[in-house]
Amino acid sequence: MTDPLRREFGSRAKDPVLRRNLLRATDTSNAHRAAAAAERADWEELRSRGAAIRDHTLARLDDYLAEFIRSVEARGGRVHAARDAPAARRIVTGIARRKGATRILKSKSMATEEVELNRAFERLGFEPLETDLGEYIVQLAGEAPSHITAPALHRSAEEIRDLFLARGVLPPGDRPPADRAGLARWLSLAARRHLAPRLREADLGITGANFLVAETGTVVLVENEGNIRFTTTTPPAQVVLAGVEKIVPRLADLAVLLPLLVRSATGQRFPGTVSLISGPVSESLDIVLLDNRRTAALADPGDREILRCIRCGACLNVCPVYRTAGGHAWGSPYPGPIGSLLTPLLSTRDADRALPHASSLCGACSEVCPVRIPIVDHLLRLRARAAAAGSPASPGPLAIRVFSYLARDPRRYERATWLLRRFWGIALRAGLMKRWTRYRDAPSPAARTFRELWRDDGPPAR
Repeated sequence: MTDPLRREFGSRAKDPVLRRNLLRATDTSNAHRAAAAAERADWEELRSRGAAIRDHTLARLDDYLAEFIRSVEARGGRVHAARDAPAARRIVTGIARRKGATRILKSKSMATEEVELNRAFERLGFEPLETDLGEYIVQLAGEAPSHITAPALHRSAEEIRDLFLARGVLPPGDRPPADRAGLARWLSLAARRHLAPRLREADLGITGANFLVAETGTVVLVENEGNIRFTTTTPPAQVVLAGVEKIVPRLADLAVLLPLLVRSATGQRFPGTVSLISGPVSESLDIVLLDNRRTAALADPGDREILRCIRCGACLNVCPVYRTAGGHAWGSPYPGPIGSLLTPLLSTRDADRALPHASSLCGACSEVCPVRIPIVDHLLRLRARAAAAGSPASPGPLAIRVFSYLARDPRRYERATWLLRRFWGIALRAGLMKRWTRYRDAPSPAARTFRELWRDDGPPAR
């Protein structure tokens, strides 16, 4: 990891309020996801089927893209191809200008964050309004989203209350509930009252897409708040901006992919609302298909596998690095383990090649991925690629270099672990590990190493 990137992660990890907010939110998400997955006796089979659908689609993406375009145009919609982020911004802002739109509704969309669409609109004098509550919170705060599915996950309810008061969302005389659950509901209702008049006055609605169905030209949108329904039905014109990898062949594939998405993302059995848009809901529908280096990634079988991702965010919730530093440390719309893979593929910045080093390689991300992306394998592969390309990554902290030296010789490593087990407790009590343990857990070494267990007890019985 480059020194600037290491400093960015380190500075955010030192924020105790941020860490507390992250741990509280991700612990809750992980518990819900685990319970929802356990309810499905066929969960592992479902994951394998989901991976197979994604692999099949990506292997024939050109055919399915052509089929999707034909299906959309047959139903009266228009499809545009955006080679890169500047092209996507030109197309979408051009549509807004032609329609004379100035008041724009947006639902949560990682693709619009990727191309920095809001910033482009604001430079041209448009007024984009985020309708997803989390996106609206970070828009008010002038921040980027911190999470793929929960943009304001890094903020506590108390911080959001103070933000709403400062930005005029809450009347000054209102008294918020004291309990956390009551406060969260109170804030949600206050935001709804504040946004409602603006939702009814919009000229243009912009959404992303969870999936795009080739056989029917259907845009699939999953939500819990109802804001997407406003965005797709209230304005007279609608724009969808989505990456080309969001294509799936058939409507029947949603029976596999939707349960994987919602149970992994929010721990729900079913999403609050699924919208299937197969033609202009309002007066017009324009769909912008974003490439932005995605088709280049298809040429490499390894990179292609990364494009399986269905943007559930489960890998972020279990990642010890994300849970410590938060999504803003990545400097990308896609944080966490999947962001460390996607961002180097979609970005041309040299600094982003170091992001695969922002991982402990513990493997928790690979275990929870609903479409079985072997994330750790790809992190190692992209690290090797960056090194071969002359990445500016530094050799790392002294502790990592010492570990590397010890791990290269089995006898040296065994002697070191023997000493570690005997002096670990003394080092902790003497405060020698104080700087390390301030931001990290320091579990005690096992009483017996794996080598000792194997030598004394033999291989495990089968």
